[in-house]
Amino acid sequence: MLEGYHYQNAYITRDIEKAIALFEQKANVRDVMRFEGEVELITPPGTAVNKLAFIWVDNLQYELIEPVSGQCQIYTDALPNDDALLFHHSCTRVADWDVFRKNVEQQNYPVVLEGGSDALKYVYLDARDFLGHYLEYVWMIPERWAAMGGK
Repeated sequence: MLEGYHYQNAYITRDIEKAIALFEQKANVRDVMRFEGEVELITPPGTAVNKLAFIWVDNLQYELIEPVSGQCQIYTDALPNDDALLFHHSCTRVADWDVFRKNVEQQNYPVVLEGGSDALKYVYLDARDFLGHYLEYVWMIPERWAAMGGK
C-alpha cells in the first residue's frame, strides 16, 4: 500500500540530543521542533511517551524518536546497541482519512500502531516483508500541517 505525499523519514535512537546535534552539524536545517509527552494509542491500546524531534531539511522532514516509556515496543525492539541513528519508517500524508482507513482494511499489511486526535491521525503498517521497514500514514488539518512547518 503506497499512496499519498511522502514527506518524512523517521529514525530511532537512544540519544536524541546527540542526533539533533549531528543534523545541525551535517545538514542545512531550516527548523527543529522538539516534543516529549504522553499520547493515547488505539493500537496497541494504552499510552506511550517518546522524545521526538522534527527536523526540516528543504522539504523533507526527519523525525527522530527516542522511546521513553509505555507502549514503545515498536521502537525499543529495533533500537541499535549504541547511540547511532537507525532508519525505522517513512511517513506519507493522505488527503482523506476515512477513504484511506477503509483501504487499509482491504490490504495485507498489519496495523501495528495507531493513534491521533481530531487534528492529526496516524497509523503504522508493517511493510517489513515488502520494503524492510514500517509505513506511517498521517492525515492532519491544514493548520496542523502549517504548524509542523509543512509547505
